[in-house]
Amino acid sequence: MYSKLRSFLFSISPESAHLLATGAARISQKFTPFLLDSMYQYAHPSLHQEIFGKTFANPIGLAAGFDKNAHMIPFFKKAGCGFVEVGSVSAKKSRGNPRPRLFRLPDDQALINRMGLNNDGASRIRHRLQRHAGQIAFPVGVNLAKTHDPKIEGDASIEDFCQSFRTLAPWADYIALNISCPNTAEGKTFEDPNALDRLLTAIMKERAEMNRRVPILVKFSPPHAERFVLDSLFDELLLVSLAHGVNGFIATNTASDRRDLITPEARLKQIGAGGLSGQPIRNRSTGLVRYLYKKTNGKVPIIGVGGIASAAQAYEYITAGASLIQVYTGLVYQGPGLIRSIKEGLVKLLAEQGHSSMQKAIGSDVD
Repeated sequence: MYSKLRSFLFSISPESAHLLATGAARISQKFTPFLLDSMYQYAHPSLHQEIFGKTFANPIGLAAGFDKNAHMIPFFKKAGCGFVEVGSVSAKKSRGNPRPRLFRLPDDQALINRMGLNNDGASRIRHRLQRHAGQIAFPVGVNLAKTHDPKIEGDASIEDFCQSFRTLAPWADYIALNISCPNTAEGKTFEDPNALDRLLTAIMKERAEMNRRVPILVKFSPPHAERFVLDSLFDELLLVSLAHGVNGFIATNTASDRRDLITPEARLKQIGAGGLSGQPIRNRSTGLVRYLYKKTNGKVPIIGVGGIASAAQAYEYITAGASLIQVYTGLVYQGPGLIRSIKEGLVKLLAEQGHSSMQKAIGSDVD
């Protein structure tokens, strides 16, 4: 079914296709939820986990960036996700970068985006999360980023994060700090150990003053090599995060480099800057998951994301140490049926490998 629809969607611009698909999803979640159930629902006890004090019916989540403004939470629950991460959300509304800013690389099963953190702002998104909170028993994470404005810097950038945290943390099942966005000039401001230390100090202080201990995760960039090699800067970021008691990590964000792509160089130059997602970053992202799992002795939950388009690829992330995984680019190329396909495949792989549950498989391939 999606293959026929994809032909049409791929005949128009990627962002127009995304807006059209988003609109269709919002209509279907409101008027035909029973149809979504019949098409996509699949559950199995071996996929259940308790993480961050929450029940995840399965490990497959929607990655940040797909539902920036929290419009499609019911749809992706009906489509079979175990959780959704909305955002990135900033304190102030942002229109993002000029169009075109989203590009397909079909030969690489990849995307390049330089959306520029466009979103409706924390206050408007809070109202949507409030509306869903009483209706959907379903983990929803919120990805926070600094408002896309180069004039917001230094202490003001930390307060910008804190404002979003105060607004949204009461309605989130976890908060992800996006310190690694490659699509704004200041998006990687906090990929500096001292800056990250100041940010986490402020965020942890905000959390201590709240009535609930919302889990806080840090999202990292992919490494530059498939075989992750010790990097002193990254290790400093990791040590700072652990010293502040973060509750988990997300590996990884999109990549800014263009190594080993099939897409012609002329096309890449035409596209220009942006974050690369999909198959080309999968091995690097999996490598970072494995590295994080080893460095933390498997004691800190990791969400693996980057190029997952099959159950086998999801399982590779899990055995490398990911407790949960997320999809985005795979949905663009395969549609929402990918979610059920991965779940069914994971159940078979767990049984074939003699694992009675997800917990038994996590990190099982790490030396």
